Amino acid sequence: MLFHPKILDSFAGYNRTLLTKDVLAGLTVGVVALPLAMAFAIASGLKPESGIFTAIIAGGLISLLGGSRVQIGGPAGAFIVIVYGIVERYGVPNLLLATAMSGILLFLMGVFRLGTLVRFIPIAVIIGFTNGIAFLIGLSQIKDFFGLTIEKMPAQFFPAAQALYQAADTFNPIALGLAVGSLIFIIVWKLFQKRLGWLSHLPGTVVAMVTATIFASLLNLPVETIGSRFGGIPSSLPSFEWIPISWESAQYMLMPALTLALLGAIESLLCARIADGLTHERHESNQELMAQGIANLTTPFFGGMPATGTIARTVTNIESGATTPVSGIVHALTLLMIILFAAPLAKDIPLASLAAILMYVAWNMGDWKKFIDLKQFRLPYRITILSVFILTVVLDLTIAVQVGLLLAFITFIYRISSLSRCEIALASDFAGLRNQQGRIDAYRIHGAIFFGAVKLLEKIETNLPSNTLLLDLKNVIYIDTSGMDTIMELAHLCKIRNIRLLICGLAHQPLEMAERSNFIATLPADSFYPDLISGIEAATT
Repeated sequence: MLFHPKILDSFAGYNRTLLTKDVLAGLTVGVVALPLAMAFAIASGLKPESGIFTAIIAGGLISLLGGSRVQIGGPAGAFIVIVYGIVERYGVPNLLLATAMSGILLFLMGVFRLGTLVRFIPIAVIIGFTNGIAFLIGLSQIKDFFGLTIEKMPAQFFPAAQALYQAADTFNPIALGLAVGSLIFIIVWKLFQKRLGWLSHLPGTVVAMVTATIFASLLNLPVETIGSRFGGIPSSLPSFEWIPISWESAQYMLMPALTLALLGAIESLLCARIADGLTHERHESNQELMAQGIANLTTPFFGGMPATGTIARTVTNIESGATTPVSGIVHALTLLMIILFAAPLAKDIPLASLAAILMYVAWNMGDWKKFIDLKQFRLPYRITILSVFILTVVLDLTIAVQVGLLLAFITFIYRISSLSRCEIALASDFAGLRNQQGRIDAYRIHGAIFFGAVKLLEKIETNLPSNTLLLDLKNVIYIDTSGMDTIMELAHLCKIRNIRLLICGLAHQPLEMAERSNFIATLPADSFYPDLISGIEAATT
């Protein structure tokens, strides 16, 4: 079935015990998601409620319609850099348009069964841009972490670094102390969480945020808060509003939308694969993409931001005992209850504490160990991962991924072509070739004959025998159109020079390619033999 949410298959054998686990896991993840949703929205240049609304609406839809049992959807750190750049360059209305367009693209990717193609993106490219995004998230939080006075943080790396340098003398030591204290608290809590008894169920990020808020409020600390910058968050969901759409705007937003869709697809399916490894289940990638598409198409009409699968919250959901998408729906309802009944309390949350939370998220988001171990990898791998990282930081994620894929493609072509080889059959191995050198020559080809390896056959053309040429294709696993064209050119050259061409061991995909290209029909019926030995016997009799 084309559209079949995982939740429809999740209730076989469902009972009160599993429901209790799902509800408790959903409550836990909802609490964990609260500070992250606000922090991601603020770091993206949006109001904190945009992140919460996205976690509620998109999170609920992704769990309800998705292809994974336990994946949690919502705003993600990976989107921060992209969303901030779109907001700065095009404005919030166009961000909403780009998000809706990305939703359509994601849904179409699922409809056309493109979910498996995302898995073909090399790990070096994924690590490169993930680490690059993590670095940029950390850079973007320096302003609030140190309490710097900067009216508007630029989106690009060099202008942002310059703005931070110029504002270095405006740092707020109290904000810095609060941020450092929050960060240390989160790290220590994580290290000793298993020894805290019933408190171990509380996420360190939430405890750090609440502690910092109480501390700052009681002492009336001079630090910036959600209330001082945004006026707090509303205690109700937004009403439905149509997005302003024009053909001119849609043209400009196509590339940003494509970037959001590609990143959302990679993040959600990577998250689903991690969930599969922890639960020993199997997600449906195309159904997940369609759910992500519906969620991203819906949230902009309620003032939301882009959403995808979130690794940290999904892992928390699994560790909390979740078994079905019900936990994800409870997580969305938990955030809804917090909005409806506890929104006024959010105005006192210090931005320095949220910056510390994002610093912690950014550090855990990156796979920094791969950078430390770079020496053990081949040079092409190192070039790819570093190129994608640097281009993500300095230029743009889209350019970084394009360059990374190009480098990976070139590396792959080089490696595959180096595995293909062409060897002349020796008389010591085949008695029928004795005293026939220069008159009857046989070549054994191994690997793939494709556009990157056609030079193997071109070398044969420069040293053709006088009477018969044998090609042993038994060990050829693949021939592409370029390879087939080269073989046909070789056959044509043999015909012109009145040299008999015998093809041996043609089978499987190479045989199918030879039939489709009509190559077989161009040669006499006695030109094909099952193996090289029978071909040599035919040539020498």
